Amino acid sequence: MALTLDLVPTPARALHRTVAALAARPSLLAAATVLLVCVPTGEKDVTAAVHVTAADLASLALVAVTAVELLRGRTPAIGRTAAVQFGVIVFAAAVATVGSIDPAASLTGFVRLTQVFVLVPAAVLCSLRDRTDRRLVLGSFVAAALVQGVVGAHQYLTGTGASYTGRPIRAVGTFGALDIMAMSTVVSYGLLAALALGLAERGPAGRPQLRRAMFAAAAFLAFPLAVSFSRGSWIATGAAAAVLLLRADARLAVRSAVLGLAAAVVLIGGLGLGASGVTARISSIGSVSAAPDQSVSDRYDLWSTAGRIWQDHPVSGAGPKAFQQLRDSNAPLRLSSGSDAADATIGFQREPLLSPHNMYLLVLSEQGLIGIVAYAALFLGLLIGCLRRARGSGLAALALLVWVLVDFLYADIGGTTTVLTSVVLGLAARTAAGATPEATPR
Repeated sequence: MALTLDLVPTPARALHRTVAALAARPSLLAAATVLLVCVPTGEKDVTAAVHVTAADLASLALVAVTAVELLRGRTPAIGRTAAVQFGVIVFAAAVATVGSIDPAASLTGFVRLTQVFVLVPAAVLCSLRDRTDRRLVLGSFVAAALVQGVVGAHQYLTGTGASYTGRPIRAVGTFGALDIMAMSTVVSYGLLAALALGLAERGPAGRPQLRRAMFAAAAFLAFPLAVSFSRGSWIATGAAAAVLLLRADARLAVRSAVLGLAAAVVLIGGLGLGASGVTARISSIGSVSAAPDQSVSDRYDLWSTAGRIWQDHPVSGAGPKAFQQLRDSNAPLRLSSGSDAADATIGFQREPLLSPHNMYLLVLSEQGLIGIVAYAALFLGLLIGCLRRARGSGLAALALLVWVLVDFLYADIGGTTTVLTSVVLGLAARTAAGATPEATPR
């Protein structure tokens, strides 16, 4: 009887085994961070200073496990270049917080910036010890995208999504109308990860079944991405896919462009997406300067507002979280009070415009020249490193990084999917470091 009881796992033993497994492969927590983004958060106050999600908790657990493993010498230390790149981000945020117009309010912004751009990316960098780790994380991007893609496609086909041109057809996944860009972000990441994983399986040593599965996943994800009606995600995905294909094989890029045009004809014509407004949404991209719609006009006004704030605080900025405090005193009178959001759950709401919708201008206004130089050093360092060293599935890191950098031209951090930016930066940092998992299997 005693032997039988000893074989029954107690909660303490189960916890010990779980911690041991996570310590042995902390990339499981990085993958969990990506997957937990799909957990619905319900209605939330978009004006609240702090939103903590299940994905945030998983990312903090990853940071804790990685820190313990670093102290015990079981995880390779961060390289000097990465340490400097992440360090200047902390320095810039700290200087901006100390000199902020409201240091108490900026403190939460400092913590968030440190989490998103330093702690979690560094933890992901340390957790990617071999090729299995990297593929585990990239696979989680694909899995999360498929979940959101299925939900989003169902919303479009059944008319149960968010409101678009007065009809409930906009695919928003599990995120709801208040986080309108989240689903398209997750789907874009998954599409690029699937495409890169498929390309990595080309050649005699590749696995045909996995290659076909990844290409099929990427093809399917094009549909929910289209019916997200997110011009920004379309542009960023197109740019990232072009860089990925050109880096992998220039001739393949040309063939893929032809196939992409053919697929667009099928989606828009054969499946009726043209009638749903996709073609009109695409054509509106070309008129953003000559005849901008209200959302684009508001974005231009927010950009000019950020510029005025920076002119008043040129060196260290106004401080993290200061943009929303200074917006009304610097914005043009024609700026809208908020953007419209509506679905079956929340009804109709006006969502306040609390950021400039441009990450670079947000940094410039809140952290000044010191901040923009720090972020430029991080982003350009990662981009150059990935362009030089990306191979195989590591090309996914390059594609995802390009997506983030392009998206930051007309968007910024905020919302449920912010933590995914951290994972992307960690993947890019590992690829840029040179000692890629492809070359050093454990």
